[in-house]
Amino acid sequence: MKENNLVRATKLLLDIMFFSGLAVIVTLPVSIRIYGYINSWFARYYVQLVVLFAVSGVLAELILYELRRMFRTVLANDCFVEANVKSLKRMGTYSFLIALVTAGRMFLYLTPAVMIIILVFVIAGLFSRVLSQVFDRAVAYKLENDLTI
Repeated sequence: MKENNLVRATKLLLDIMFFSGLAVIVTLPVSIRIYGYINSWFARYYVQLVVLFAVSGVLAELILYELRRMFRTVLANDCFVEANVKSLKRMGTYSFLIALVTAGRMFLYLTPAVMIIILVFVIAGLFSRVLSQVFDRAVAYKLENDLTI
């Protein structure tokens, strides 16, 4: 019972993050324009930052979308399916692309936070790719086991 509540709470959190992320992406041009009054660097590189953050935001939304799809299989008690293997591979690709887009920001302004974000998304990409291989083997074992029953 507790596990089910944890899964449902996590699913709710993912849903909130997904829809909040959409709102952030839509309001990004206005938000960066307003913040440009506080930080002149944002005003100077307005177009570049809108593009970089929008691309990163869309990729992050795609990761959340794949996680939400995977959680549907968790709620249905059918986690080890080929669709989750594909979702994990896509999430790895999206993570690597976020790291690459963020690396483009280094040409505008280099901070320790940029380096940390790149490292986090490279690790997330690697983790997703390895986990996709684990899930792929689990799906194969499950299918083999289902055939013997």
